[in-house]
Amino acid sequence: MKEGVALVRVVKELRVAQKKHRPMVSAHEGYAVIKEEMCELWGNIRKLRSVKDKTRNAALRHEAAQVAAMGLRFMVDLL
Repeated sequence: MKEGVALVRVVKELRVAQKKHRPMVSAHEGYAVIKEEMCELWGNIRKLRSVKDKTRNAALRHEAAQVAAMGLRFMVDLL
C-alpha cells in the first residue's frame, strides 16, 4: 500500500471519530483510546493464519488506520 492511500484512510478514520465522539480531554484518555485500538489490532493479528489471507489483511489495514487516526487525534486534541 502506498503512503498516500494509507494517509487518506487515516484521515477518513479521524473524521469519522471526530463526528462520533467528543474530543479527548486528557492524556490518560488519549492513551486509553489508543491502547484499545492497539488491542483490537493485536486481536486481528493473533487470528492471522497467512500473510496472504486477504480478508484478514483488510481487517488489519482497518485497525491499523484506526490506531494511526487515534494517534493523530491525540496530537490534534491535546497538544
